[in-house]
Amino acid sequence: MNFAQAEFVIFLLVVLAATWAAGKRRGLRNGFLLAASYYFYAYWDYRFCGLLLLSTLVDFTVARCMERCQSQRQRRAWLTVSLAVNLGVLGFFKYANFFIDSARPLVESLGLHAASLDVILPVGISFYTFQTLSYTIDVYRGKLRASSSLMDFALYVAFFPQLVAGPIVRASSLLPQLGSVPALRRRRMYGGFQQLLRGAIKKVVIADRLAESVDVVFAGVDLYSSLTLWVAVIAYAGQIYYDFSGYSDMAIGIAKMLGYRFPANFRHPYLATSMSDFWHRWHITLSTWLRDYLYIPLGGSRGSTWMTKRNLMITMGLGGLWHGAAVTYVLWGIWHGVALVLETMIAPRRDLKRGKRAGWSVASRVLRWAIVMLVVLMGWVLFRSPDWSTSLRVYERLWLPLQAPGSHEHLLWLPPLTLLMIAIMVIDHAVWSTRLRRCMRLPYDAWYSPPATCIMIWTLLLYAPRDFRPFVYFQF
Repeated sequence: MNFAQAEFVIFLLVVLAATWAAGKRRGLRNGFLLAASYYFYAYWDYRFCGLLLLSTLVDFTVARCMERCQSQRQRRAWLTVSLAVNLGVLGFFKYANFFIDSARPLVESLGLHAASLDVILPVGISFYTFQTLSYTIDVYRGKLRASSSLMDFALYVAFFPQLVAGPIVRASSLLPQLGSVPALRRRRMYGGFQQLLRGAIKKVVIADRLAESVDVVFAGVDLYSSLTLWVAVIAYAGQIYYDFSGYSDMAIGIAKMLGYRFPANFRHPYLATSMSDFWHRWHITLSTWLRDYLYIPLGGSRGSTWMTKRNLMITMGLGGLWHGAAVTYVLWGIWHGVALVLETMIAPRRDLKRGKRAGWSVASRVLRWAIVMLVVLMGWVLFRSPDWSTSLRVYERLWLPLQAPGSHEHLLWLPPLTLLMIAIMVIDHAVWSTRLRRCMRLPYDAWYSPPATCIMIWTLLLYAPRDFRPFVYFQF
C-alpha cells in the first residue's frame, strides 16, 4: 500500500474514523493504530512483520533492563545486545548480497563457488532500525526513561505514517505524545490535509513527471548530447527532492491529521549557500541522527583538525552506505564528506556564521550557491547511476563542449514538460526564499485557501501519470 494509491485513501479514512470514534480512550485508540500500522506493513509483505516485532521486543526489553542495571558495565552490555541484533539484521538483509558479490571474483579465483543468497530487502528496515537504536542509545545515556508500555513503544516503532521512509522520529518526541490522547482540532486537521495534498502533488505531478525523462536519458547515456545530460541531471535533482520531500510532507500531514507532530525533514535544500547548510536542509532527521549518534561519539570537532576531518569522512561514508549496498552510494557519501572537509579548510564554520551575520553581497551569495549546486549535482550523478562505469560516462559527457543545435552526432532532447517542471522547482525555491512563503502555506482563515485547495485537487487528478512509480527512498 502506498500513500499515493487509492487503497491508501480508503485505509486512511477508516483510520481517521476509528480514531475519532475512540474518543478519549487512549488504550483503544493506540491499540487500533498499532493494528492498523501492522496491517499497513503487512500489505507490502506480511513475512517481514516478524522482523518489525523482533526489533520492538528486543529494544523494549533492553531499555527496561538497562534502567534496572546498577553498573555502567551492565548497561553497556545491554546496549551491545541492541546494537548487535538491530545492526546484524540490517546488515544481513541489506548488505549480504553486496558483500557476496564483491567477494565473488576472489573466491572464484581460488577455485571455489560463491552462491548468491538472493536476500529480499524488507521495506523501511533502514528507517525503523535507526529509530529504535536512537531509543536504546538515549536510554543508555540517561536522556530518556524506558517506556513502561509495550503497546506504546510498539506503536512508536511501527506507526504507519513514518514507518516506510521516515522522517526518523526520536522517541523523546513521539513517545510522550502517544502517552496521551491528542486534541483533534479543525485547524490542525486542515493543516495536515494541506500538507498531505502538497506532498502528493510534489510526488505525483512533479517528481514522477521528471522521472520519465531522467530514466530515458540515464538508460542510454552515450546517445545524448552534453546539454541533454545537464538537463537530465538537474531534472534528477528535482525528482529526488520532490519525491522524498513529498513523502515526508505526506507523512507529517497524516500524523498531524491524527493529532501528532513530526519534525520537519526538508527546508528547500537547493537554497543552501554552503555544504553544511545543505545538510541542515536535506533529510534533516537522518543528518541529525548521524550527527548525534555517530559524528559526536567519534569525537566530533573536539579533537585535532585531522580528527575532525576523519570523523566527517567516516560519518558521510557510512551515511552513503546507509542508503544502499552499492559502491556508488558509498562514493556519494565520500564525495559529500570531501566537500565538507574542504569547506572547513577554506571557510571555517565561524567564518560562515560571521559572513551571514555581516551580510554577504549578492554576488558572494550567488557564487557560493552556484558552487554548492555544482557539488550537489555532481553527487547526484553517482546517486542515480546504476554503477560506477555509468557515472564515469556521464561525467565525461557532461564536460564535453555543448553540442551545436544542427549537429546530429548525439541526440539533443529537451522535453518541454521536463523544462516546465524544472522551472517550477526554480520558482518554488525562489518564492520560499521570500516573505511570500507565508501565502504558500494556505492559512486556515485565508480567503484564498479554499479555491487554492480545489485547484490543487484538480491538478492532482488531471495531471497525475497513469503508471504509479514507487517512492525513491523505498529502496533504502
